[in-house]
Parts: sequence; C-alpha cells; structure tokens
Amino acid sequence: MKIIDAHSHLWLRQDTTWNGKVIKTLDNGRSMFLGEEVQMVPPFMIDGRNSAEVFLSNMNYAQVSAAVVTQEFIDGIQNDYLEEVQKRYPDRFFVCGMADYFHPGFAQQAEELINRGFKAIKIPAHRLLLDDRRILMTTDEMMRMFHVMEDRGVIFSVDLADGDTHVAEMKEIIEECPGLKIAIGHFGMPTTPRWQEQIKLARHPNVMIESGGITWLFNSEFYPFHGAIRAIREAIDIAGIEKLMWGSDYPRTITAITYRMSYDFVTKSKELSEQEKVLFLGENARRFYGFDHLVELPYIKNMSE
Repeated sequence: MKIIDAHSHLWLRQDTTWNGKVIKTLDNGRSMFLGEEVQMVPPFMIDGRNSAEVFLSNMNYAQVSAAVVTQEFIDGIQNDYLEEVQKRYPDRFFVCGMADYFHPGFAQQAEELINRGFKAIKIPAHRLLLDDRRILMTTDEMMRMFHVMEDRGVIFSVDLADGDTHVAEMKEIIEECPGLKIAIGHFGMPTTPRWQEQIKLARHPNVMIESGGITWLFNSEFYPFHGAIRAIREAIDIAGIEKLMWGSDYPRTITAITYRMSYDFVTKSKELSEQEKVLFLGENARRFYGFDHLVELPYIKNMSE
C-alpha cells in the first residue's frame, strides 16, 4: 500500500510565544516550552532543526510516500519555510499556510497565502482559548476567510479543543460553507469526554478526520496502542472508514517511538481489515488532498535483521 501521513510539522527553529509564554529552541532536541524545558524532538536533532530533509529520511525508511505538513502556534508561523519545502519537494509534501488569528487582518493574510500557492489554511483552534479571552471561529472576519477558501477550493485544516468545545462553531461553519473541505486533527481528542461529537462532524460530505497525535494521546498505555485501535474502530462505526486518515504528529511523537511505530501498530492490528488499513493509511488522504504522483519506496532491511 502507499502510505500518506496526514499530520506532521516542520520548522527550522522555534522562537515564538503563545498566551504570554515563551517557546524557544535549545540544544540536544530540547525546547523551552511554556515555562518548562521539554524534549521537543529526538535528541539526535542536536540543533533543534526539524527540517524537510531529516523528515524525508524518516519517511523513506518507514516507506511513507507523502506527508501533509500542518502548523501550530507553538512552533511559530512557518509559511516562508513551508512554501520553500513545497516548491522543492512537490510530490512528497502538501503544506498548510497559517495566519495570525490573534489580530485583525488575518483574512487578508490568508488570501495572500492562497495567492502564493498554499492549498490549505490551518487554524489550531485549541490555541484560541487564551487565559484572558476566547477567539471564536464564527466571527465576520473568520467567515469571510472561509468563504474565500471555499470559493478557491482551499482546504481548512483545524485542531479542536477537547471534546465538544468547538463543535457548535464547526457546525455553523459547515452550514455557512457547505462546499468547504475540512480536515479535523488529533482524531477528536479520543482520550477526552465527548470526543465522539467531533467524529460525528465527518458525517458531513466534505469533512474528514485525521489521527495526528493519537500515539501521544495513548502514550500512557504505549505500543501497540490498543486504546488507539479501539478509538479507530469506534470512529469507523460513527462516520465510516472512508472519512478517516492516519497522521503521526511528527516529530514530537517520535521522542517516545520510532516513526514507523507511529503507524505499524495499525498494520499489525487484527481488529482492522486489510481494506480498512489501505483506506486509513493512505488512500483516503490521497483522494482528499489530491496526491497524484506517489513514490514507490522499497523496504530496506535493517543491519540488525
């Protein structure tokens, strides 16, 4: 099968703030993150550079043909770098642009990103819940942006807060822009109450769910992530396998596991059929994102085998 990662991240350096707190690249794969030092990426990334070339090496080893690169405020806005990545590796990456939704004028920013060639715009909606305010996705400026995206065929990539926090807003957006293609990340946050309400949104024709970060969410039980498989099985019952896509949330998730492990728990599962695996691990994302020229990647035997 051809495998596509529907949720990953790239940056050359983290140097930003969110909610008044600092995120900054340190040495040996660590970052200062919202007041504490954390292992942000694997320790062999000693300079903290989470580059396309390192990711491609991981993808080639794990036989992942292509990846969708999303964005997050905790990494800083990476539009310039991702535009360069898309031009350099057009068959391997599909990149999302991101605007500054904390200040007026973001709709114009998003339109400029679309004019630059971005085919998706990202909103990390869980980061719009600040200590002193909540930024809604249903304001006039947001809706103007969504209408432009709908008219231009641009995908709306979004990560929602826990449970059904954002479900009412999403229903309003879907009703207002029924032709807007939407990818909801983090698999609805399946370790939180009422996560199924996010999955139900995929019953709408243009809405998909991707599993970026699911191994992080079930990290306490660890590999082979039986709880994650049960969540996938439940989501299939709710929305259908055709509405679900695999995502890794690379590189943060591979501080605990290898990149291949972030999907092979699915391939080894006996609770999913072979056809369900083919759809979940690549075919649904190929169709949704429009990947046309997926590379064939041979298996390279490990020296230790």
